[in-house]
Amino acid sequence: MIRGRLEAALRTVLDMPALQIESLQAVGGGCIHNAARVATTAGDFFAKWNDTCPADLFLREADGLRELAAAESGLVVPRVLAAMDSLEGDPPFIIMEYLSPGKGAGDRDDERLGRGLAAVHRRRGETFGFPTNTYCGATPQDNTPSASWLEFYAERRLRPILGLIDRNRAFPAPDRRLFDRLVDQLGDHLPADVTPSLIHGDLWSGNVMATSGGPAIFDPACAYANREMEFGITTLFGGFSERFWRAYQEAWPLPAGWRERNPLYQLYHLLNHHLLFGGHYGAEALAIAMRFN
Repeated sequence: MIRGRLEAALRTVLDMPALQIESLQAVGGGCIHNAARVATTAGDFFAKWNDTCPADLFLREADGLRELAAAESGLVVPRVLAAMDSLEGDPPFIIMEYLSPGKGAGDRDDERLGRGLAAVHRRRGETFGFPTNTYCGATPQDNTPSASWLEFYAERRLRPILGLIDRNRAFPAPDRRLFDRLVDQLGDHLPADVTPSLIHGDLWSGNVMATSGGPAIFDPACAYANREMEFGITTLFGGFSERFWRAYQEAWPLPAGWRERNPLYQLYHLLNHHLLFGGHYGAEALAIAMRFN
């Protein structure tokens, strides 16, 4: 049972053989995972688990959280205590420090989030990619290193997700050809001369929380990428204030033309949502492909 595995992991990592879990209180964990506040004799923790997700999903989430923490951005990143893959039929899980929701500090928190995100993006990589493959939701992300941003975005993001869609929610052949032409012609629309920056990769408002220590970010889908890619998901669903945007731009202005290029980064997340959920997302992705063809 998950309770026993969580208890054993906490006993080991905290070196507290007598630790006991007193309760598991269900909390919001996003769209695909079980999540709980884990009350123990050593304090409270936060855990997620899933019977049907890829076995290494939480291991890769832990990799992303640790990389974000290493950026020393001033943002709150939950500390990972343990992450395990599936074992003899038991689900994989991750245990983190429990972050108590705060009331937030309005404009001050928005400013801290904007400046903190710019600091995350200033963490540089030697190539585009990441030391491990990651997941955006339940969708695998190939992070094999590349020296070329155009190659990475085309061959590690857009073509793979279109391939997954072909097997699950295929587009009609004429629409599929539109996507293929766009991927072939990315160099006509996106700059090639960019530096790899650490991005969260799935930074929508649901993956940000106000805490007593300031804004927290979690549930990453990290990569070293063109930092403009971060704003594909950030702009897609809203929830970020004008003060957030001003603070980011004050800390590190985005290159001219980034708003015009932004739909090409929204495209990846729309395709991912089409893959995972269906609905209107496919039509929105197609509209972007038509616009740039």
